[in-house]
Amino acid sequence: MRILAAVFLVLAIAACQSHSTLYQQLGGADGVDSLVTRFMERIGSDPRIAARFADTDPARFHRLLSAQICSISNGGCVYDGDSMAQVHAGMDIRPAEFNALVEDLISAMNDEGLPQAVQNQLLARLAPMQGDIVGH
Repeated sequence: MRILAAVFLVLAIAACQSHSTLYQQLGGADGVDSLVTRFMERIGSDPRIAARFADTDPARFHRLLSAQICSISNGGCVYDGDSMAQVHAGMDIRPAEFNALVEDLISAMNDEGLPQAVQNQLLARLAPMQGDIVGH
């Protein structure tokens, strides 16, 4: 009977976890904050793209990126920044630069210990923005 109860408990916990939002899987506000901080550190030390962010206000970038990730991951936040097309207009971002940014995000997610499935979910939600960023 104890084994049956233990199996039921494990299945119940797994079922609850499968219904959690991506935001919860990212660690909520603290997890997103930590991820964005680590991502910004990666960007700042990446010679392939650091210069692109030289004139960026770090506090504003952190706030807006955190809100954007919270919003697209069903965290209940509202992203109130400009569209990605507006932000990147005239910047002529090359595909290699975009790919470097994605690599830095993946490295930051690995550093944060996020499971591969969670990483893939976040990347899938961010991927449609590529068309508004590259080549504009």
